[in-house]
Amino acid sequence: LFPTQFDDAHPYPSFNTRDLDTVDNGCLLHLPRLLDRLAGLKTNIDPTTNVPLFELIVSHFLGVDHVGHTYGPNNPHMEKKLQQMDNILSRTLDRIDNAPEKSCIVAFVLGDHGMTEDGNHGGGTSEEINAGLFVHFSPGCNAREGYDQRIDGREVGSESTQAFDSIHQIDLVPTISFLLGLPIPYANIGGLVTAILPKPYSEADDTEASSSTPYIATALALNAAQVWTYLHTYSTTSRDLPRERLLELKELLNSATTLYRGAILQSRKEVQDNDYHDSTEFRQACGLFKIFLAESTDLGKQVWTQFNENGMMIGICTLFIAWILANPLWKKDVRKQMRMILCWFGTKSRIVVSGAKENQFSSSLQSFRLLEVVVSLICMIFYSGVLTFGNSYIEHEGDIVTFFLAILCLLVFRRWYFEANQNTKNIGVSAYLPLIVILSSRIHNAFVTGHGLDPSIRLHASHSALVFLPALATLLALRFRWFESTQTLSFTNFIDILAIIFLACSWWEKRTRDHTRSGHEFAQVSMIFVMMGVIHSVCCLGSELTSQVSENRVRGSRKFLCHSRLVLFRVMLFLVIVTGPSTACTAVLVLAQCAALSQMMMQSTAQTEIDAPVMAAIWRLLIREVFFATNHHCSFNRLQFTAAFVATDTFQFQIAGFSLFMNTFGWELLGTLLLLLTAQFATNFTAASGSKDESSRVWDWFCFYQCTETLASCISVSAMKRHLMVWAIFAPRFMFAAIFTVMGLVFWFFDVLLLQNAYSKVKYIGKEGRDN
Repeated sequence: LFPTQFDDAHPYPSFNTRDLDTVDNGCLLHLPRLLDRLAGLKTNIDPTTNVPLFELIVSHFLGVDHVGHTYGPNNPHMEKKLQQMDNILSRTLDRIDNAPEKSCIVAFVLGDHGMTEDGNHGGGTSEEINAGLFVHFSPGCNAREGYDQRIDGREVGSESTQAFDSIHQIDLVPTISFLLGLPIPYANIGGLVTAILPKPYSEADDTEASSSTPYIATALALNAAQVWTYLHTYSTTSRDLPRERLLELKELLNSATTLYRGAILQSRKEVQDNDYHDSTEFRQACGLFKIFLAESTDLGKQVWTQFNENGMMIGICTLFIAWILANPLWKKDVRKQMRMILCWFGTKSRIVVSGAKENQFSSSLQSFRLLEVVVSLICMIFYSGVLTFGNSYIEHEGDIVTFFLAILCLLVFRRWYFEANQNTKNIGVSAYLPLIVILSSRIHNAFVTGHGLDPSIRLHASHSALVFLPALATLLALRFRWFESTQTLSFTNFIDILAIIFLACSWWEKRTRDHTRSGHEFAQVSMIFVMMGVIHSVCCLGSELTSQVSENRVRGSRKFLCHSRLVLFRVMLFLVIVTGPSTACTAVLVLAQCAALSQMMMQSTAQTEIDAPVMAAIWRLLIREVFFATNHHCSFNRLQFTAAFVATDTFQFQIAGFSLFMNTFGWELLGTLLLLLTAQFATNFTAASGSKDESSRVWDWFCFYQCTETLASCISVSAMKRHLMVWAIFAPRFMFAAIFTVMGLVFWFFDVLLLQNAYSKVKYIGKEGRDN
């Protein structure tokens, strides 16, 4: 972070959370040598040499944090790492205890954050925001017996006592500055921690001060003057600081200063040796200074966490306009469909049934379809809108998504099952397609765990070779069964086979407890084959699209769809690589769900067709359900940073960033693009009018749902900007929704500028066009 600020620096790569020892071993290697050159310690260095001495040493051990992220705090690796920390602390503190009698050496042992039970941090819980602080002094810093009573602000009141008892990380800035004899940084708003200041010592006459209270009051006065200078200067260039609060702080500072000056004058009258003694006035001044510093810190936090409300309103209005424009009701056929459904709903009670079985059957089917539309709209209003305003809902978003998905699929299954029975036909496989989506989702949530975690832990069944090897074999079989349609399959099949084989070898090595066998080489080879396959498929895709447009034909539309799906399959293989062994089962189940949904979209009869709002809601919920089922969440502390190191121990910003992005948002990307392609190619065109069927509107409703989610998230984070959980829950939820929307917007432009433009030049004629 500060490459030019240290006289002796030894940085090590630290982004790989599975690397538990590299940084710590580097600290252990250099710390003894650096301690030999610490000013004030007993060293073996010849004083006649000109070896420079250090006044400050910073040693950042990272293994405990990495163990927490990778294995959790209750793992044997944590016990081993803590024992290592105990040993190095013992040796370091022994060196400090053996410092010369007149040397005052201070060791700070602190953490920058806490840790949850699953090893993460970044939220607002007490386990995450509270961290340990241990300060150890050499014998030369200790005072003699009869050291002054600790200053705690009781002379002023409970507000002062609370200010003395509370320690924030920013309070270490002025404290360490005083210990080093340096000026407090100009922009500091922290308050001095008086409890860890050693007793003043005079080098001139080799004596200790009779009391530390006057010196602590002086230190607090300097701290308060520095903070006031900063706030006053800032207020002259900005109107962020409320004038009333500044006047209150100034009055408080003046009161403290008056007491401080009075205490100095009174002390000078009572003593003749230029020493200052403890007094009630000094302690009262300390209390008031501490209250001033605490209130200044609170003012800074309130002001510098303000939001640009005008900008927020402009953003909300812009999103609202986009939401209106994206509304599918602008299309005439959609308005006509919704009006017919609403009119039928209003007159339903007045329909007279003549007793004919056909009329009863038709009325029931229409009732089922109406119920599906109403329920889907209610679910999406809640999920895309209401959910974003409740932190408890956001915390359990994955469970809500799974529940809504099951409800909509069961409603569709109910109608199809009823239709098959009413027609006295055997229920075909297609009637059970909604159940495949539900069961795959439940199996995934119940049995497939451990995404993004180290397979060597062996705590998850899906990390076992008995699970991921059959899953990879199934994945390869599905590749042959569902994606074999071109004349160049011998080459492409060979690429995919090698990619999956090398991936299996990589996971097999990662499961070993020997950390020297990381499986990185096999993962690298697998990634190379996957990239080769993606490039090959994209080239074939471009060639086929160009051929269709130039020849004004549609014979290759099915081939174009096959190439497109093959690209998505190979991108999915990349996601499997960067997420870990658990994703092999995930990929199989997701393929089954996507195949079921694609087939459901192809149903074009009056009895089995699914309305666009319902189909779009099912796709929306399924895509998001996979996001949560792969151990992701709309929170930064759930990012799977291990994705950046599946094929290397070296941090490379571009590659690591791309791998992490795909690990987090790849399933959303794949699902959205698959829906777009399926909606485009599932559309039936009539020879007369060229009007689209229900499938063509699914994409419109899908984009509308996503736009609704972003608008609601923007409104919620604006309304909850002072909520305790705004940074931990609402703001991350909004940022994830914004990223999802940007991805959808990119595909919308792809749809408008590429697909629709290309196929507007293609002439669809009769049955040949429909078949192709």
